[in-house]
Amino acid sequence: MKKIILFAAMALVSLTVSAQGKFAYVNFNELVMLMPEADEARTTMNTASKEADDTYKTMLEEAQAKFAEYQQKQASWTPAIKESKEKELSDIQNRIQEFQQSIQAELQQQQNKLMEPIYKKAQETLEKLAKEGGFTMVFDASQYLYVDKAQCKDLTPDARKALGIPEGRTLESLQAELQAAAQQ
Repeated sequence: MKKIILFAAMALVSLTVSAQGKFAYVNFNELVMLMPEADEARTTMNTASKEADDTYKTMLEEAQAKFAEYQQKQASWTPAIKESKEKELSDIQNRIQEFQQSIQAELQQQQNKLMEPIYKKAQETLEKLAKEGGFTMVFDASQYLYVDKAQCKDLTPDARKALGIPEGRTLESLQAELQAAAQQ
């Protein structure tokens, strides 16, 4: 009888250990932000955003010039000319508003299109590392309040290496790079 109870206890412990599996964690967002491909996407988005800003400023300058002309000459215009100029100003204002709305949507779509393969590459890399390491689950550490690091493996160093993220590059160094580029 003692042997049966001992055997049952050992089987229960064995099942519990195997059911728990191996767990790992990683900061997915950090990996994505630090990937070289993300740098390329940021550069592309900065260029597109600057072009949109330049177009917007040009449109505003045109509107301001037309409005200044309207204010200066409206007293001497006939009602038909005045009405035509007011319609022109209204059309310009509508074009500016439409541009603002459409360019925001286009920039968001472009960013999503650029980031999709980056997220996919990071996801596939983590899946590969998890399978190679025999992990049952990989958690995104940024989504949890607490991760017992003694019970889980940090896959971040392996993922950084696999994704080509330079050693020593951090979110803080990325922030400094972005601030320096913005000041130029």
